Amino acid sequence: MLAPHPPVPVGPPGRSGPRHNVFEAAATYVTASVEDDQDRADEATGWVAPDALVFGINELACRAVIALARERDQPVEAVARGLLGLPGAEASRPV
Repeated sequence: MLAPHPPVPVGPPGRSGPRHNVFEAAATYVTASVEDDQDRADEATGWVAPDALVFGINELACRAVIALARERDQPVEAVARGLLGLPGAEASRPV
């Protein structure tokens, strides 16, 4: 098994100042969205390329659903569907 490597900071070309990695940007963007803090969300979108931010948000969502499924002892699909209010969210088999 390969050891995970820390995320590499990515930012727009020619930008000076502190550099943020994809996961910092995703966590900040999602948190700001939940807290309805548009200024902070806008700031996070400038930290990394748009496709990198989408990747980070997707990774955060996957990890959150997996963690909730384990915590609830429910299938990942049931948790994901339940969070979105979709039919088929019944827990049929544990993770």
